[in-house]
Amino acid sequence: MPLPSRPVPPGARDPRLPPGAQAAQSQGGSRLPPGVSPDIFGPTGRGASPGLGGPAAPARGATGLPPAAQPPQPWQMATPPERPFQRDEPTLVPGGDGGFPQPDALRYEEPPPRGRGGRRLFLIVLTVLFVAALAYAVPAVVMSGKMLPGTTVRGIDIGGLTATEAADKLRERLAGEATGEMTLLAAGKRYDFDPGKSGLEFDVVATINQAPSGFPNPAEVWRALTGTTDLEPKVSSDPESMRAAVASLARRIDLKVREGSVTFEGVKPVVVMSRDGRELEREAAIAAITNAFLGPREEVRLPVSVIKPMAGEAAVKKAAAGAAKALSGPVTLTFAGKQVQLPVETLAAHLSFKPDSAGGMSPEFDAKSAVASVEGDLIDPVLAPRDPTFQIVGGRPKLVPGRKGKGINDERLAADVAAMVARGGDRTIPVLLTTVQPRMSDAEARKLGIKERISQFTTPYDCCPPRVTNIRAIARLLDGYLVKPGETFSLNGVIGQRDTARGFVPAPMIQGGRLVDSVGGGISQFVTTMYNAVFFGGLEDVQHVAHEFYISRYPAGRESTVSWPEPDFRWKNDSPYGVLVKTSFNDSGVTVGFWSTKRYEIESISSERYDVTPFKSETDSGPDCIPMVGQNGFTIDVWRVFKQDGKEIKRVKKTTVYRPELDLKCVPE
Repeated sequence: MPLPSRPVPPGARDPRLPPGAQAAQSQGGSRLPPGVSPDIFGPTGRGASPGLGGPAAPARGATGLPPAAQPPQPWQMATPPERPFQRDEPTLVPGGDGGFPQPDALRYEEPPPRGRGGRRLFLIVLTVLFVAALAYAVPAVVMSGKMLPGTTVRGIDIGGLTATEAADKLRERLAGEATGEMTLLAAGKRYDFDPGKSGLEFDVVATINQAPSGFPNPAEVWRALTGTTDLEPKVSSDPESMRAAVASLARRIDLKVREGSVTFEGVKPVVVMSRDGRELEREAAIAAITNAFLGPREEVRLPVSVIKPMAGEAAVKKAAAGAAKALSGPVTLTFAGKQVQLPVETLAAHLSFKPDSAGGMSPEFDAKSAVASVEGDLIDPVLAPRDPTFQIVGGRPKLVPGRKGKGINDERLAADVAAMVARGGDRTIPVLLTTVQPRMSDAEARKLGIKERISQFTTPYDCCPPRVTNIRAIARLLDGYLVKPGETFSLNGVIGQRDTARGFVPAPMIQGGRLVDSVGGGISQFVTTMYNAVFFGGLEDVQHVAHEFYISRYPAGRESTVSWPEPDFRWKNDSPYGVLVKTSFNDSGVTVGFWSTKRYEIESISSERYDVTPFKSETDSGPDCIPMVGQNGFTIDVWRVFKQDGKEIKRVKKTTVYRPELDLKCVPE
């Protein structure tokens, strides 16, 4: 509402005017800024408008027109908003210049400050954030580029170090652990293990790279100031080297499970008890070794699996008890009114007891090998199958076609003999015939690459004691025999037990350091002849056993013996071509030649005889005495040198030890 007029005492400031305006007014406007009219503060002097609230009379100039409007000046203040006033008295006394109220009659009340509490809170928050940022930034700058404080590797403190310094410290402290041998424990035994040879290494770079790098974040700074960071050392390895090292270790740890068996030596049962096997768990062993590599050098236990045999000890003993009954007599085979006998010795040589799926021991009979020597007595040779072979005509191999024929059903016979052994009873078994195909077809024989002689060897004899009869008998049986690529030739497997039905006769052979008569004695000379054909043919020697003492008609270190059922003579055709065995004999010796495709030129090199052992002399007056000529024992080395186009490919060494031969004289009783 309009304020009533009250005179302003002389010399007092008019509260309606801005500072400085009062003085300017009192001086008649002489102190106002240029261009500012004194009327800006309203009319002064007598006859002015009665109060602030009433309308003021417009000021006029000399022309009687309103003065021109003046632009607002920078120093002018905007009119403040209305402020509440409190009256001291209900009325004001009019008078004074302009009718303004007196200063002592009015009280001006300041309004409460606006937003002062909000500004204080803002300043507090800002201060806290600044302090927090400072508390993070200062240590972060200090820690930047280094391992954070509290960082350790296996208890080694690397906090505050640069990556290079930390790497050097870890290498120095962990170097001994990374190079020393480890002790491994497996199956109750200790084994030394060199981690360096297995490709294990302490990987310093990978270990340090686990730590934060660069400028740390707040969480990392907090963890560095209040806790620790444990880094697990990293290990690098060469997987191939590690597997090879563990495989080598496994060969020392592993133990092949031994299945129980009952076989025969002659006609005497030979019992082999079953035994647990063990096997190193290789992948788990690699993990265990790797994990323990940088740890304390304590024994590292490796996991080993136990392998149980199929048949236990009780089953083996039960089979051994029944083995003697299996040889209570020969077995008679019958067909179409004909019959032949399998002697006890033949049964024993082809009969065995093996574990079965039920945890017991069952008899197994190798009928195919057992009947090889008697099949021709039951079946007309015209009906028998014939394998393809080659004849040498004009120095070149010529194919002789094979044919299918009739033969004993060996699978059925094997089952019948096994059932007879298991249940006992009648020992006569009727055989069944079946169509038997030759071992290979004519087309297969043509592709064997048999085109030239690759080796040949001859050994001499004096004609014609019984032993020569046996040499000639086995030569006839093996003439034209084909050995296929990859096939292993077994003399006992092909010929079987020597018997009189096929032309073998009793003759002296070595047994227990003495000469004794045995059917088939003397065929070791044929075996020695074939062994040298194998030697110079460049074929693989699988099994050959030298004579107990040296026999002068054979090359020292290049000879072999054989007996039934052991020792056998075996060799493998390790070539991609077939091998044709051709034999011949006359009154002075026996010859064995191999025909195939030549691969090597073979040279034989022998050492001097060494470790010579003198022989002993004895006399014997028994009826079975066979005199022997004394000869010293010795040792000799023989190298087989393989060449192609005159260049040596490889050489193989074989050492043979001969015992001294007894000088035995037979005298009358």
